[in-house]
Amino acid sequence: MSKRKIVVAITGASGAIYAKILLKKLESIKQQIDEVGIIMSDNAKDVWRFELDDDSYKEFSFKFYDKNDFMAPFASGSAKFDTMIIIPCSMGTLGRIAAGISNDLTTRAADVILKERRKLILVARDTPLNLIHINNMKVVTEAGGIICPAVPSFYSKPKTIEEVAETVVNRVLDLADFDLDSYRWGEDETN
Repeated sequence: MSKRKIVVAITGASGAIYAKILLKKLESIKQQIDEVGIIMSDNAKDVWRFELDDDSYKEFSFKFYDKNDFMAPFASGSAKFDTMIIIPCSMGTLGRIAAGISNDLTTRAADVILKERRKLILVARDTPLNLIHINNMKVVTEAGGIICPAVPSFYSKPKTIEEVAETVVNRVLDLADFDLDSYRWGEDETN
């Protein structure tokens, strides 16, 4: 299996726990990864501190890029980043991507991933949805993106808030085609 180049964007939507668990999981499968680039909006940092009571995002060993750094490698398709995960994805970010507005590094990278026909996964974290949100999801889906709402599953019988959030992150990593040891419906429950 060839190693992967991944972009992770973290927006200011509620759900910083999903981003934290994703970054931990990516560290645990680093043998499958060549490079991970991280973009965090200012609001994402604020929400992380508010929801998780820390700034542990600084502790991850991945390279962080400024939200306006258009010189980042994944601002161009020639860098061959194969997957982008936006987690959590705010409705504002979703709307800008759907409209083709590349006004920061997150939306530019998403535009690049779509135009290169690579994998874009948006972990939408809002409820309820209005028709604008739904139509934006439709546009991104028609352009080749994957909308993966941050809706946990419970058949693995999670016992902590982290285990609940992990059900979403595991699904995202499955969608990104990583080889992952996680609960599978109908398989032996010892996983």
